[in-house]
Amino acid sequence: MFQGTSSLHLDAKGRVTVPSRHRDDLSAQCAGALTLTRHPDGCLLLFPRPVWESKRTEIRAFPIAARDWQRIFLGSAEDVEMDGSGRILISPELRQASRIERQLVFMGMGSHFELWDPDALGAREKQAIAAGMPEALSGFSF
Repeated sequence: MFQGTSSLHLDAKGRVTVPSRHRDDLSAQCAGALTLTRHPDGCLLLFPRPVWESKRTEIRAFPIAARDWQRIFLGSAEDVEMDGSGRILISPELRQASRIERQLVFMGMGSHFELWDPDALGAREKQAIAAGMPEALSGFSF
């Protein structure tokens, strides 16, 4: 179960170091084999490869009416490997699609991670808070 947020920086080659608190779990779960893809919210999704393979099967089964979404998710997917220093390379195409330039937010979301441009995430969170709690969460409480 991945959770928590880390503020990170890309190096000059477009690599980011996976937060140390997640490295051991990722090494055990998938030997550092990961998959990156786009999300329509403007972030990148980072999956341990076995989790991605299950999601990929679901995406491939989308009806023809959702072909554009298959292109977004499958057409943008890139397999990446965590190197010996715990880094992954984010391709220029995925960096451009997510507007990630130098800084990024690495956020655990249970079975996977979201990688965000900090300004885009801040704007998205402000928008969500301004809209109020959705009806689907009306029974949720801490």
